[in-house]
Amino acid sequence: MTHKPLRRYYSILSGKEKARYLSCSSLQEKIKSAKRILEECVFCERRCKVDRSSEERGYCGVQDARISSDFIHIGEESHLVPSYTIFFTGCNFRCVYCQNHDISYYPSRGRCIKPEQLAGKIRNMNARNVNWVGGDPTPNLAYILEVLGCLEKNIPQVLNSNMYLSEESMNLLDGLIDVYLTDFKYGNDRCAKRLSDVRDYMRVIKRNHLTANRQCEMIIRHLVLPNHLECCTKPILDWIKENLDNVYVNVMGQYRPEYRAMEHKDINRRLNYLELREAVSYARSLGLDLIEDVI
Repeated sequence: MTHKPLRRYYSILSGKEKARYLSCSSLQEKIKSAKRILEECVFCERRCKVDRSSEERGYCGVQDARISSDFIHIGEESHLVPSYTIFFTGCNFRCVYCQNHDISYYPSRGRCIKPEQLAGKIRNMNARNVNWVGGDPTPNLAYILEVLGCLEKNIPQVLNSNMYLSEESMNLLDGLIDVYLTDFKYGNDRCAKRLSDVRDYMRVIKRNHLTANRQCEMIIRHLVLPNHLECCTKPILDWIKENLDNVYVNVMGQYRPEYRAMEHKDINRRLNYLELREAVSYARSLGLDLIEDVI
């Protein structure tokens, strides 16, 4: 490890450094590029190429950015709280166990807030960071960049994403995001397709984690699924150890069967203590930096 994870993030909070987007001279060009992408949408690797500036809808169903809720969140990782979280509706995944299915599956819910209005709210919030989440924030990158264009406050930006972004999107975010709060769900393509209707998962997720690791600091979340230690949890942790530096890992034991999870025998129950203990012990045996001591 080159230095303690999130060193720069804490330097921003202390006022010793500036949040990255404030020094990004090309922000307006990035906003223009994001608007062009909207006309043939490739924000995520589904690459629907629909014109979202008209009435066309891609897989996610998102058109204008809609916000389900925005509030000071104290339930995130301890390094991040209090975190001003902005929950978008709509998502480019269809997880059968989604715990936010009431907003992820319904992109027309929520309310539209003008970028300058949301920027004003952010300036008045006493939070450590702005946390863009969902659903998933990826379909809303053009809107996020517009908000940043109106924002005049030195506050870190956190992208809380499933990381199925396109390379075009990762390039847009370079220099803007201070912490990637990533969701590394599966250790193989079969589970990803069956449980989240996602193709080519491993190639995209590995590529984007490597890119994010070069761009800025990271916290990687992995929600441990029952019966998925060998096919998902351990391969994910092995890959992180072998390929990424200076990252925190959050091995999460909060899984509960939601939405349509009861239709799938392997995930139709809660995670048990022995499974979680094995997952955490395995992460420790690899020497990973665990952000939360869950056991």
